[in-house]
Amino acid sequence: MFGRRPGAGPDSGIVVDGARKVRGGSPRVRVRMTMVVFLAIYSIIAGRLIYFGMLNPEDSGAPASRVTASRPDIVDRNGEVLATDIKTASLFAEPRRIVDADEAIERLQTILPDLDAEQTYRKLKSGTGFVWLRRQLTPRQQNDILALGIPGIGFRSETRRFYPGGATASHIVGLTNIDNRGIAGLEKYIDDQGLTDLQETGLAIEADLRPVRLSIDLRVQHIVRDEISAALERYHAIAAGAVVLNAKTGEIVAMASVPDFDPNNPVDAHNKDNLNRMSAGLYEMGSTFKSFTTAMALDSGKVTLDSKFDASRPITIGGQTIRDFHGKGRVLTVPEVFIYSSNIGSAKEADVVGIDGHREFLHRVGLLDRMQTELPEVARPTEPKVWKKVHSITIAFGHGVSTTPLQTAVAAAALMNGGRLMQPTFLPRSLEQAMAVSTTVINQQTSADMRYLYRLNAEKGSGKRAEVPGYRVGGKTGTAEKVVNGRYSSDKRFNAFLAAFPMDDPQYIVLSIIDEPKPEKPGMGATAGSNAAPIVANIIRRSASMLGVEPDFGHENVPTLVSYQ
Repeated sequence: MFGRRPGAGPDSGIVVDGARKVRGGSPRVRVRMTMVVFLAIYSIIAGRLIYFGMLNPEDSGAPASRVTASRPDIVDRNGEVLATDIKTASLFAEPRRIVDADEAIERLQTILPDLDAEQTYRKLKSGTGFVWLRRQLTPRQQNDILALGIPGIGFRSETRRFYPGGATASHIVGLTNIDNRGIAGLEKYIDDQGLTDLQETGLAIEADLRPVRLSIDLRVQHIVRDEISAALERYHAIAAGAVVLNAKTGEIVAMASVPDFDPNNPVDAHNKDNLNRMSAGLYEMGSTFKSFTTAMALDSGKVTLDSKFDASRPITIGGQTIRDFHGKGRVLTVPEVFIYSSNIGSAKEADVVGIDGHREFLHRVGLLDRMQTELPEVARPTEPKVWKKVHSITIAFGHGVSTTPLQTAVAAAALMNGGRLMQPTFLPRSLEQAMAVSTTVINQQTSADMRYLYRLNAEKGSGKRAEVPGYRVGGKTGTAEKVVNGRYSSDKRFNAFLAAFPMDDPQYIVLSIIDEPKPEKPGMGATAGSNAAPIVANIIRRSASMLGVEPDFGHENVPTLVSYQ
């Protein structure tokens, strides 16, 4: 009925129709398949773009170990902030997302003109996921870079150390590196007590870190630095320094050394000229050492204030001739040896005690051993490997042994406070705690005699320019010739003045140093009495009331206890 074409098989009609259907539908199928493939490709691309846009720098290869951690505030004894953490932004790049490295660098240099173009180009073409471009930007720099709108550039919040006082206490507080780790001063000490371990384990949480309180009084610290900075300029010196030490507790109330550095911008912190000369510098302390020679002689029981020494002729020993700077050419009493700063008399005082006794005494008062304190920058004193008589004689007046100025002040505190030696501290220490860690190194009568000699020297000797009305200052000058090319130079000096006040019951030791001072004006002298002593006087005048020492003018004209000829 339907009819078939001649010669066609029973299924031929169906086969022909099916073939037509397939050939007729293939273009539509191919179009659909192509659309599906392109849709999948674009979905993948879109997904990757969204992924990169939401990517956290830490997941892009950022060095997680370098995430800066919190540090405790450092405050002075009155709670004034010396160091604190602040939030800052650091600039990073994702090189894989940088479209044009040259253009990016050119635009960044409009905000960061010192950005190293060659180094930055290598970073941006490295193909890595993350590179630092600049750590710790200012808020203005961050805002200006944001306004540039450079793709592949971002910021990461970090913690940075900030020092409100700048250079005021830089040698004490120290500084941190770019990863906020302590590398000098009390900052390093804090890390050494376990802070670094807390940071590495992520437990150094800012809210849980209590401030570290120091013994420093920021007000007095400012005065000390201000005075030594002025002296550096006034006396055309290469360096100056000073320390204020509590004679009863060993607390360091202020200490500074100039030249110094600003820990907020420590580009020159490691410059050798910026050394902390008070604890890390070694010097022959000159005639200030006669304090210990006289104390040693008195404490030995072989010498009293009434003893006399013949200083009429120089001493010749070991090819050296020992003379007095301003010799009297006669027999001197012990007070005269001290106030006239007689080299000959001091040498003979040491000779009474003997070589072994001399060395033992200097070790006993801590002048020949490395000082133990929180500050990491502490030098080890030097002494002759084998002591001979010539060494004992020269050391008696301050040549032949090098120690730190801070150690000299600490040993002097023992001479003034009744004979108790204690290691200095930059942390608060009570009188009871001080007593517990102190050792007796001289007897109380020796201490009383030394207090008398200190006051006498300020009244009638080389310490007159350290006098401050009402505060009964006493002390000893030291003018030491410096060694240049193996020989003592007559025109290069290291001067110091070692003082205590008030002398009826010394509360504080003040030591000033000035390296290679020149006369303030033509025709003026350059000895310690003319430059180091006034530094001490100015510090005491400005800070005594802050230290709680009240002036007393009733002792100004008290008769001296011992007469001298």
